[in-house]
Amino acid sequence: MKTLKVALAGAGAFGIKHLDGIRQIDGVEVVSLISRDIDKTKEVAAKYGIAHVTTELDDSLALKEVDAVILCTPTQMHASQAIACLRAGKHVQVEIPLCDKLSDGQEVVQVQRETGLVAMCGHTRRFNPSHQYVHRRITAGEFNIQQMDVQTYFFRRTNMNALGQPRSWTDHLLWHHAAHTVDLFAWQCGSPVVQAHAIQGPIHPTLGIAMDMSIQLKAANGAICTLSLSFNNDGPLGTFFRYIGDSATYIARYDDLFNGKDEKIDVSKVDVSMNGIELQDREFFAAIREGREPNGSVAQVLPCYEVLHRLEQQLNAG
Repeated sequence: MKTLKVALAGAGAFGIKHLDGIRQIDGVEVVSLISRDIDKTKEVAAKYGIAHVTTELDDSLALKEVDAVILCTPTQMHASQAIACLRAGKHVQVEIPLCDKLSDGQEVVQVQRETGLVAMCGHTRRFNPSHQYVHRRITAGEFNIQQMDVQTYFFRRTNMNALGQPRSWTDHLLWHHAAHTVDLFAWQCGSPVVQAHAIQGPIHPTLGIAMDMSIQLKAANGAICTLSLSFNNDGPLGTFFRYIGDSATYIARYDDLFNGKDEKIDVSKVDVSMNGIELQDREFFAAIREGREPNGSVAQVLPCYEVLHRLEQQLNAG
């Protein structure tokens, strides 16, 4: 088996999650690490045995041995960098969100079609064993969603990342955090979102974004979803999913799954790992080897961003 050689852009919290996941995957080697702080990048590269370090993505794209790139960079760079990777002949996996402007996402999909390379977006909820368990029951015809209730809660009143370090860019409830649930809902229902509504709270005076948001969705098959998002929540953090269906209720708390009576369901045998990021990366590399479209391809997730675009237009209209 040929070793796939990978460049990873972004040595922050999520880049490190990918590096840890890739360590568990045979036949893959990270050969180049890109990040804006060269000293921090060298420190991370030394820990993971990565020989090539740079602050410029183009330096890594110029390396002939690089087969694929994983982008864990600021949201605003995702689409343009994904296009640069594809144009350079590299397969690409870009972390969620694909874009923060629909036309940019549409361009990524167009360039993927032109090049025929694997282009995937990190919609991790498709890979978490808890959500995979529910998906398998749906595809087996044993469970149908009537309603999803989702809470995405963080305490982020200043611009910090998941490691509590200052961020150089601003995160977004709609284009990032809502993207997980909008995509998951449509994927689990096997039905496109046909209605979407959103309201938001006050705009933060310095960050310039809404810190609280509520979204309602309806799928073509009649299933509904209510999503509550907040950066103001000083309590249990993360995203909590309740699936209310025709034959059961499931509650997913990250990689743990419970039934409606709060009894834990064993999902340890659903896949080869309990780590959603690792499973996402495994799918990316398998799609490259097998010459096929991955689960979570940019084409598959684009409808999610079409919904986010409609919601943004609603919110802007007041």
